[in-house]
Amino acid sequence: MFNTIFPKIHKEGYKFLAISIIVTFIILFFSKFLGLIFILVTVWVYYFFRDPERFSINDDNYLISPADGLITDISERSGPEELRLENTTYTRVSVFMNVFNCHVNRIPTSGKIEEIYYKPGKFLNASLDKASEENERNYFKIKSNVNNEEIIIVQIAGLIARRIVCEVEQGQELKQGDRIGMIRFGSRVDLYFKNKKVLAKLGQNVVAGESLIASE
Repeated sequence: MFNTIFPKIHKEGYKFLAISIIVTFIILFFSKFLGLIFILVTVWVYYFFRDPERFSINDDNYLISPADGLITDISERSGPEELRLENTTYTRVSVFMNVFNCHVNRIPTSGKIEEIYYKPGKFLNASLDKASEENERNYFKIKSNVNNEEIIIVQIAGLIARRIVCEVEQGQELKQGDRIGMIRFGSRVDLYFKNKKVLAKLGQNVVAGESLIASE
């Protein structure tokens, strides 16, 4: 119960939470009304950077959601040209994270990180399809433990976001549901895969590390 009300926070949040607390105390000396507003902002900062434990299905015949949020697109797309996959067709599932979602991202299946590619860019609204081409983003190419299939994850910064945080390295072996990083303040995560049955639905709210996206 305690961990539900007061979840641990991601290390990226310590600085922002400290700044928010200090500013709130200063403002309270001058205005109780504004101080109350900043108390609410501080609470929001705390919960934005929350990093709760998640419990994956631990079955690599399924892909789990890499992010909390709303599924805004399920379609057939060419792979990212940044990973030299533009001539390969994938199913792409896009998960949009608003400013109230948990922003810690997780790997959808056990496997090896074969490649990581970071590309700086603009900061368009992450819910727009154009954002996947022009926004700051980070690519992961993963070799799944099931049939050595390629799974692609793309972290896309949003309108407010200014930094994508990557917590894994190329060549690293990860288990399904392990953390791979986070995006600060509003963003989107795209998941590319092939030869799987899509279980998720457009407009569905999903939970990183737990919700089922696709199966063999």
